[in-house]
Amino acid sequence: MRTTLTLDPDVAAGLERLRAGHGLSLKAAVNEALRHGLVALEAPAARSRAPYRIRPWSGGRLFVENLDDVSEALAAAEGEDFR
Repeated sequence: MRTTLTLDPDVAAGLERLRAGHGLSLKAAVNEALRHGLVALEAPAARSRAPYRIRPWSGGRLFVENLDDVSEALAAAEGEDFR
């Protein structure tokens, strides 16, 4: 298949390094890079570590009854004299 391809400068430089380092033509370098890139994109993402687990902890009783009332929460945290 023939097509026109516009490459970003960093991609063109990378292809040029690949081409020169492996003695490939531009066509072969582009095909090789696309093959490897497509395989990597189609592969499922590998999980590098176990999922993070959180252990529940009881913080005691709730001091503020209605968390929608900001002034009540501030009064409970900072004291009534703070207002």
